[in-house]
Amino acid sequence: MDSTHHVPPLPTLPTLTRAELEALLVQLYGELAALKQSVAELREENARLKGLKGRPNIKPDVKPSGMEKGTAPAKPTKDEKRPGRGKVTPRVKIEDEVIAVEVPAGSTFKGHEPFLVQDLVISAKATCYLRERWVTPDGRTILAPLPQGVEGHFGPELRRFVLVQYHQGQSTMPRLLALLRSVGVSISKRQLVRLLNENQEAFITEAQDVLRAGLETSSWVSVDDTGARHAGKNGFCTQIGNEWFTWFRTRSSKSRLNFLDLLRAGHTDYVLNDAAYAYMREHGLPAASIALLAAGPQTRFADQAAWQSRLDQLGFTERKVTPDPVQIATEAALWGSVQAHEFLCDAVILSDDAGQFNVGRHALCWVHAERLVHKLETFTDEHRDAQTRVRGLIWDFYADLKAYQLKPGKRRARALRSRFDRIFLGRTGFVTLDRLLTRLHANKAELLMVLERPEIPLHTNGSENDIRCHVTRRKISAGTRSDVGRDCRDTFLSLAKTCDKLGIAVWDYLGSRLKVVGAAIIEPLDHYVRARTRPV
Repeated sequence: MDSTHHVPPLPTLPTLTRAELEALLVQLYGELAALKQSVAELREENARLKGLKGRPNIKPDVKPSGMEKGTAPAKPTKDEKRPGRGKVTPRVKIEDEVIAVEVPAGSTFKGHEPFLVQDLVISAKATCYLRERWVTPDGRTILAPLPQGVEGHFGPELRRFVLVQYHQGQSTMPRLLALLRSVGVSISKRQLVRLLNENQEAFITEAQDVLRAGLETSSWVSVDDTGARHAGKNGFCTQIGNEWFTWFRTRSSKSRLNFLDLLRAGHTDYVLNDAAYAYMREHGLPAASIALLAAGPQTRFADQAAWQSRLDQLGFTERKVTPDPVQIATEAALWGSVQAHEFLCDAVILSDDAGQFNVGRHALCWVHAERLVHKLETFTDEHRDAQTRVRGLIWDFYADLKAYQLKPGKRRARALRSRFDRIFLGRTGFVTLDRLLTRLHANKAELLMVLERPEIPLHTNGSENDIRCHVTRRKISAGTRSDVGRDCRDTFLSLAKTCDKLGIAVWDYLGSRLKVVGAAIIEPLDHYVRARTRPV
């Protein structure tokens, strides 16, 4: 069998003009660069499967585009006076201590000169509670209760310290164990793991309530994902959040089914409603299949088993066609559940153009879009000039979009849409760049969503900043082993990030939840999220 029958015949080189030869050379250069990249990726994958260390991904010749910083207002120059630090105000009660000094006879007292010093006292404390035990005349035993906040053999202050150091301080288990032992705490590694993972259901529930509050009240959310290992296998951590909350969840998949399941925020039902049927039509499910689903009397299914049973009854699982009717119908029912619980009603989902996030009202990150132009391989001076010129046009357009957010208007929106067409439908003579611009123009509605919704950001920098703490945790501790350890890691990273955005100290938050004596009272975090994101 001829293995080259699918390869197109090579052109006769002597018959080609100089322009055609240059175009062919550029095309071959592009294919060669793509093949080199593929070979490098295959070598890295081969090394990973063999357990070898791959090559570091270092590209000193490709720098970040800097579009967001380049279009930001200029910072004050060195000659301009910068604001001072301001008065130091400790968050604890200040204790006065008078320091006396010997002076010669006849000196006049002129008061005290204050000198504020902040210090930290770290010490272990062990208390043996002698609980009274009584036996009533009828034989019942009455035992004096433990003080509030004491659960187990480690007090609330120690539990708060452990959670803050591990999750917010990003400490490792061995270092945290060594620190506790060095200050006098008698504790084993297994006991430390229990402090981090056991009896944390209340925190997991509160993190889920934060997600529900954000999805119910926010006008937009930004999403992203990153790699995460669990139980010795590769997985993915998905981030959902905005300027007032952040939520993480690690799963084995990052498919659209997984993302829609996360958007249900803990609910397990599948719903057939107008939103679900619209999703089916949008994604090409045949009208006959939609009619079968709509003909049934049941529109809400309690869990996956009930939904799968319904699909089996209708014969969806037996159909081997494209698009897969089971997948489309399941995605639609999940989206129907999201809408039925009033999550993301008219809200915008902002992403970096990963396909699994393209649901509902979708907007794209401009920084990721411009990055494609920035990283495009060029081989001639003409190509580099065309790339520089197009990047300049995009930067100017991006700056005007930022100005539009401050003062939106219908006339300016029409002008910006026309200008978008001129930039991304123009021809530069660089074939690869022209194809890229055409592909970006196909995303016009998502890139220009800001013209309809000026409140949404133009980039996903917030998501990337949020997910950085998860990446740091991954680099420090590699991965998790137990499901409860995975859930606790995601939960406490979510709560810590949300506290930071709400201006609440994580130390105070944990003190309130663990009932530390004298700690500030912090309401459930979803109350603060609803108060911040509720439309005016």
